[in-house]
Amino acid sequence: MTTGKSVARSAAAELSERLRGRVLRARDVDFARELEGFNSITEHDPDLIALVSGAADVREAVSFAAARHLPVSVQATGHGPSLPASGGLLISTRRLRGVSIDPVARTARVEGGTQWFEVIQAAAKHGLAPLSGSSPLTGVVGYTIGGGLGLMARRYGYAADLVTAVEIVTADGRSHRATADQDTDLFWAVRGGKGNFGVVTAIEFRLVPVSRLYGGGLFFAGEASAEVVHAWREWTATVPEELTSSLALLRMPDIEAIPPFLRGRLTVHVRIAHLGSADDGERLVAPLRTAGPLVVDTLADMPYSRSGEIHQDPTEPIPYNERSMMLRVLDEAAVDALLQLAGPGADCIDLTVELRQLGGAAGRAPEVPNAVGHRDAAFALSTLSLPDDRPPLVVDGMAAWGTGLRYLNFLASPDTAHLTESGYEPATFARLAGIKAVADPDNLFRFNHNIPPRPPRG
Repeated sequence: MTTGKSVARSAAAELSERLRGRVLRARDVDFARELEGFNSITEHDPDLIALVSGAADVREAVSFAAARHLPVSVQATGHGPSLPASGGLLISTRRLRGVSIDPVARTARVEGGTQWFEVIQAAAKHGLAPLSGSSPLTGVVGYTIGGGLGLMARRYGYAADLVTAVEIVTADGRSHRATADQDTDLFWAVRGGKGNFGVVTAIEFRLVPVSRLYGGGLFFAGEASAEVVHAWREWTATVPEELTSSLALLRMPDIEAIPPFLRGRLTVHVRIAHLGSADDGERLVAPLRTAGPLVVDTLADMPYSRSGEIHQDPTEPIPYNERSMMLRVLDEAAVDALLQLAGPGADCIDLTVELRQLGGAAGRAPEVPNAVGHRDAAFALSTLSLPDDRPPLVVDGMAAWGTGLRYLNFLASPDTAHLTESGYEPATFARLAGIKAVADPDNLFRFNHNIPPRPPRG
């Protein structure tokens, strides 16, 4: 086995000859810049970086790595790192860009490095929308193969539920077009199993007939946290599936980059995405507006192309820990416990403590089964904090109401790498490990929330 920086010295030239894209070594001026991702908490240190320009480059890069027993990492936008790439080959897919819309079939084909805003804009021209998430800057592939819990989840399910085809290069350097009718095990596993089975070079999925929504947010003073969170909890039991909402307890730092009304204080942010009319949206939201003193109200009818304004996620890279737990119930006692952990006066280190209502289509099995679980969860709890050595008190403190599982797309940073198995029911994890043993028996793709290859028993 060839390891260490000798790989860079002896093999960079050979790999360069096999690719249309560039190959970078640590001494190259662009090397550090290429490693930068949106979440900068993880520092990668690969031997080589392959700047692939298409599926052919990916096949060559993976074959090159496999022949030398080099581990392979993959990065597009770098929103959700779980383990630093130490040595080996990093494949940068951010140049695989492109969106093709079939307005008649209501489908999209998207290249592996594409970001959601590109799909949203292309689909909007035809009165269609993808099942994108809160931030239009995230990568389509990473978000989707991790499940994809988005703004319309209660009406249409997880993004992975609408995937119709995945083009992927496995550890043997071969391209596959996995669908419900071919490479069916691989198709099942990739939709929810994240990056364990190869490099996704393109993905196809159904679009939904959505051109506008009633959405935005209600910001309340933190002093009214108890009233607002309890009111929102009760309200979620009354709303239709056409409405997907979340609530976040925000503790933003006192810096100029933060809007003045959020700086250095606790604020409650209720996020709304309603697919019905604006009049129906106003009627549904009316009870929440009286839950506490409103600071800012951004609710309005808007085109789906502005859906990124609902959560108002950060747009500039920052280092952060993200942790999660799926909740089987959010009763009055659970809210009281959460307020003790993250409400006024709590010693809470998290910038954001968020609850997302599930149920509806997110709670039902998809037409074509996949590896995404959590169908019995009522809410998703997630936290986001700046780098800190203290334990995740909020998530751990809510374990009594948890399903025992976590949502892997809401786990980011190296200290979450060992939690992969907690993202799946036992039978699902066992099946994923068996498929991994076929697709990647040497665990080439292991710098992720890793599923070790384990052949099925018997």
